[in-house]
Formats: sequence, C-alpha cells, structure tokens
Amino acid sequence: MRTTVGVLLDLETYLGIARGRTGNERLALYNKAGKMHGIRPFYMCLQHVKGKSVLGYYYENNAYRLVRRSIPRVTHNRAICLSPYLRKKLKELSQSSIVFNRQNRYDKYRIHQLLNSNHSLRKYLPDSIKYSREKLEDSMKKYASLFIKPTNSSVGDGIIKISKQESGDWTLYWMKRKPKLVSKKKAISFIGKVVGKQNYMIQEAIQLATYKERPYDLRVSVQRGSSGQWQVTGMIGKVAASGRHVTNVAKGGKVKRCEQLFESSSFDSDQMKQELQQVSLAIAQYIGVKLPHMADIGLDVGVDQGGRIKLIEVNGRDQRYTFKKAGLETTFYRTYETPMRYAKFLLHQST
Repeated sequence: MRTTVGVLLDLETYLGIARGRTGNERLALYNKAGKMHGIRPFYMCLQHVKGKSVLGYYYENNAYRLVRRSIPRVTHNRAICLSPYLRKKLKELSQSSIVFNRQNRYDKYRIHQLLNSNHSLRKYLPDSIKYSREKLEDSMKKYASLFIKPTNSSVGDGIIKISKQESGDWTLYWMKRKPKLVSKKKAISFIGKVVGKQNYMIQEAIQLATYKERPYDLRVSVQRGSSGQWQVTGMIGKVAASGRHVTNVAKGGKVKRCEQLFESSSFDSDQMKQELQQVSLAIAQYIGVKLPHMADIGLDVGVDQGGRIKLIEVNGRDQRYTFKKAGLETTFYRTYETPMRYAKFLLHQST
C-alpha cells in the first residue's frame, strides 16, 4: 500500500486532467516518481476541499479516477493562491496537511531586502530600490541602463528597460514594440503612466554576458530532496530573442545548455557551473530559513561580461519546462521527482 501525497493544482490545470490537458504540468512525471518511491500522488484543487476531505484524482490502471478522500498528510503546492478566498482555503488545508511551497508568489522587492540584509549575499544583488518618480530620476543619473519591473508579476510581464545613449536620450524597451529613442523627460513620463498605482521597483540592469550578441541568463532549479536539504536539480540558459529586453521563454527567449553559453563567453564552464551552484544553494538556504515551507524554487541568475554572478529574481513556482525544451529529459524528470522525495521525507518526519 503506497502512502498518499497531495499535489495541489490551479483549478484550470485540475479541470484539464479529465481531458488530458494540464498545460505545463506533466503529471505523468509525478506518477512515475511516486511509483519509484512508494508514494501515490493525489491531484486536487482548493475549490474541492470540504472540511477534512477533498475531491481529487488518483492515477491507476492507466487512467485518472475521481474520488473523495481525507486530506493527505503532506501536500506539494503548485497552485497560485492570490484571492482572499483561495488564501482562506489554503489556510484551512494547512490545518490538516503539511503544505510545502505553501506560499509561492513573493514580492520581488521583499526578497531583495531579505537577501540584502545578509552581508555575504549582498554582493550577488544588482542595486534595487522601490519605484518613485524621484528615485527614477536619481537612478537615471547614476546608471546607464535600468529595469523598471512590477514586484509581483511573472514570466517577464510588465517589465520596462531603458538605456542611455551618448546623445543623452534613452532607448525604451517595452513589451513587443520596437525599441524607441525618447528624451529623458518622455521616458520618465511614459514609465509613470505604465506604473500608475502599481508596486514597481527600479533595478540596475546588469551588462549580461552574450551569446551571438544576445544577452543570456540562467534558470537554476533549487529544491529540497530526500534528506530535507537543498540541492541544485538543474541549470539551463535562456537567451533573449532578437531586439527583446527579457530572456523569458514565454517572451520568445531560446533555451541553451549552459556549457554552450559559457564557452561562447570564454568562461571556464566547470568553474562557472560550480560557482553558480554554490551561490544558488547559499541563497536558497538563507531564504529557506526566513520563509518557512519553501522547498521548490527557480532562481534567475545573470553572469555579467566580467564573469560576476548576480541574482535577478527568485521564482516561488518554477516553470520547469525550460529543461524539456532544452532536451534535458532526465533533469526535467528530476524536477518532479525531487519534491516527491521531499514529501516522503516529510511523511517520515511527521510519523
């Protein structure tokens, strides 16, 4: 008899189980990992939690079966819970289950402040401040290139980039539009309109290393595994699309293996990978203490043209499909297997 582990999904993904359409979530890999480690994934959504029981799906005999059962003792959260209703339901679930990655959407500026308070990690952070018109004007005097980004978005949404030209004008990068040369005054006015009353931050733009003249950064998957300790499960490069200011795959970025990127930048590939692993683990270990229940994160890390490592942001719900796109099938599987191993560790801890 295998022990059940809950996998909490967004409603849309959950409803797609019956149709075999679960978006970027590959449930077959949870099933495979569960079988390998003697645990049984049970797929559920918060809308179907009722008291101490929940309606959800088991996978057995090559089909998904809908059943109502008691809430599993341990749950891996893959749902984004932003509304008051969902937050309330998640709190209810957490009273009956150990939910890891309970919170998986963090304010980017809060994470920056948290890491900035650690002296040994501070050197890996680009200068960042909370947005205001005055701070933007000051930053434009101080830096040649800046990102103005929402503190609570994902997949590169809402990010503006500005770069100073010798003429004193600024090149403005925004969404899919062609980069536009504007005066300093117009850049400030445009940014003010986009930001409105939303929470934004201003971040020094790192002069990222390039591949075929296009900037790249790295996604590092850092997860807790069978011993409860953090590990680097995988690392993959993302190269910005031509004329784009973000590397996100959802915004046209292309995935490339790290070795290929480092060699093109004349970095020592093994040394760079080792340094990136050490920095990523140090970041995960520090914020993992400060933010309980965190267990499965994706770090966006940049390497500048001098080979210095800079953290761009922490993603509380890693979109793992970048590994699949790069043909790293084993790593892709391990990003699903490692949380299942951690769930097993938590089950043993709770008995």
